[in-house]
Amino acid sequence: MVWTSLYVQTVATVPNRPHISPHGGHAVHRKARSRTPRTLKVLAVAGVLAVAALAVPAANAANEPAPAAAAAPAAVPAHAVTGYWQNFNNGATVQTLAEVQDDYDIIAVAFADATATAGQVDFTLDSAGLGGYTDEQFRADIAAKQAAGKSVVISIGGEKGTVSVNDEASANAFADSVSALMDEYGFDGVDIDLENGLNSTYMTQALKSIAGQAGDGFVLTMAPQTIDMQSTSNEYFKTALAVKDILTVVNMQYYNSGSMLGCDGQVYSQGTVDFLTALACIQLEGGLDPSQVGLGLPASPSAAGGGYTDPAVVNDALDCLTQGTNCGSFKPDKTYPGLRGAMAWSTNWDASSGDAWSKAVGPHVHGLP
Repeated sequence: MVWTSLYVQTVATVPNRPHISPHGGHAVHRKARSRTPRTLKVLAVAGVLAVAALAVPAANAANEPAPAAAAAPAAVPAHAVTGYWQNFNNGATVQTLAEVQDDYDIIAVAFADATATAGQVDFTLDSAGLGGYTDEQFRADIAAKQAAGKSVVISIGGEKGTVSVNDEASANAFADSVSALMDEYGFDGVDIDLENGLNSTYMTQALKSIAGQAGDGFVLTMAPQTIDMQSTSNEYFKTALAVKDILTVVNMQYYNSGSMLGCDGQVYSQGTVDFLTALACIQLEGGLDPSQVGLGLPASPSAAGGGYTDPAVVNDALDCLTQGTNCGSFKPDKTYPGLRGAMAWSTNWDASSGDAWSKAVGPHVHGLP
């Protein structure tokens, strides 16, 4: 068939975007990016060539299959659950992306790696650590999750991440390399989980550039530590406010923290409903839209050094913030029914505990009014 031969030829001849090596050896070119999965892009191109280049007669063209429709990216649900998927084995259950629990709406692939070039990042699948999981399977699983209505983003940073974006050059390198990974793997966006400092001016510049290259359907998430969101003068909080027009959700890490101040000036201990509600209040009253605020928690006691919170307490905090019920000693002056939801570190640690976290928190988030 003409369609088959053209499809094969197009797959063979459409160039891949240059891959950025860990040593930063290849140039990256900016371009506007469709959110359509790569396979569908190729089929669409083949359809155009079949009609325009070969001018198939109408009688024959009528018998040919129609080109595949371009798939629009799935919108993030109004109430969503984010989960980090580990591209490494640290003792938690090893998963393929396909095995990530269905309650997760946004899947953050952890993590991209810093290269020798300031600001630049790259990603390499840990096939050996993941039991022989191949790059081809990984890419197919991304597309399958997206077809199921999920968003898959590439996460930058983590506890050991050392990505530095603090000048014009590093901002450009960051933006171009993240955009290249989005093109290469089909990621829907990026997660900022930098725990070693952040420059709001240049990170804002980089994120705006990525969003401009990404086009419709871009997903931007953040996972700051509690100390990063105590004040709107903090660089992380300033960044969140500066990119509010493109920001999907901030899932602050309510763990590995110790006691912190709530929006009422009182000190609250991690692991309690008051810790979640009083600290979320700072973001909600500090300028973020409720839809841009989520509660980030460990999925099991083994997932963090401290701050594990029983899923029932997480659900109580969600109810307190959205409906004014099940609060502790702290009760917000108003409710925030548009609150986005919750996040877990990680889907792997969740699996290690028999999916206890996602089975309890997932349906609760999705059932919020």
